[in-house]
Amino acid sequence: MTSLTEGRTLAGRRRPRRRRVEWGRFWVHLVLLLVGAACVVPMLLVLSISFSDERALALQGYSLLPVGFTTFAYAYILQEPAQIIQAYLVTALVTAVGTAGGLLLCSLLAYPLSRQDYKLRGPLSFYVFFTLLFSGGMVPFYILMTRYLGLKDNILALILPYMVTAWYVLILRTSFAQLPVELLDAARIDGAGEWRIFFQIVLPLSKPVLATIGLFFILRYWNDWFLALLFINKPTLYPLQYLLYVLMANINFLASNPQTTGIPIPTQSARMAMAVLAFGPALFTFLLLQKYFVRGITIGGLKG
Repeated sequence: MTSLTEGRTLAGRRRPRRRRVEWGRFWVHLVLLLVGAACVVPMLLVLSISFSDERALALQGYSLLPVGFTTFAYAYILQEPAQIIQAYLVTALVTAVGTAGGLLLCSLLAYPLSRQDYKLRGPLSFYVFFTLLFSGGMVPFYILMTRYLGLKDNILALILPYMVTAWYVLILRTSFAQLPVELLDAARIDGAGEWRIFFQIVLPLSKPVLATIGLFFILRYWNDWFLALLFINKPTLYPLQYLLYVLMANINFLASNPQTTGIPIPTQSARMAMAVLAFGPALFTFLLLQKYFVRGITIGGLKG
């Protein structure tokens, strides 16, 4: 009887704790739901405006549902689909090559920096960190790329400048440093060389952080237009973002000079249609890699 009474008493004492935990989870989920809505609603608004009529937007304003549903903005932008397709291909090539090469080079640089027995670990780490704070400047960078490397109107000008990023190297270095040293020592005892250890042990164990850095590379290359503005004059080498930038400048010019054309210019809806064309593939890639994102950032940021 005593044990039953004590059991009921303990169960009664535990109930308020469970309720507090449930309420805590409720508020956490509510906050996360609001944050998620704050991220999703602007994207839905952009999508809605891209399918809205320009005059209806001016009269009724923006809405989460298309106002006067029309695909005129997309038809206007895709008047020359070959140019858009070419820009997509250029951006896809730049993103694929830049991401693969960037991951390889950053990993190769980060691995020796993560080794405690590497003699040049300190100087090289300072060299990498120094580039986070200082750079040579825009003019020396332009002269180096055009005069000395000869990369004017060359697709390599869109790839090489971002392939080694100091911040990504530091994240990878921190992640590699947390791998079990005993595992690497056991591989050396079994006769494995440094290259085999790196490609068959270190990289497979670092998939989350590699996926995270890969996502960073993908978004950086996919959204970049500044390098094309500096180094690309050939329309056949325009990446997607820069092509949309040029199209937007042309639309703004035509909208400010309506006498140059007899057709209405979908200024606002065309801008949002360009945004949809630009962020669609990047958003799909993020959804594929999001399960690695938080884990990779956590692994790479626990300690320096």
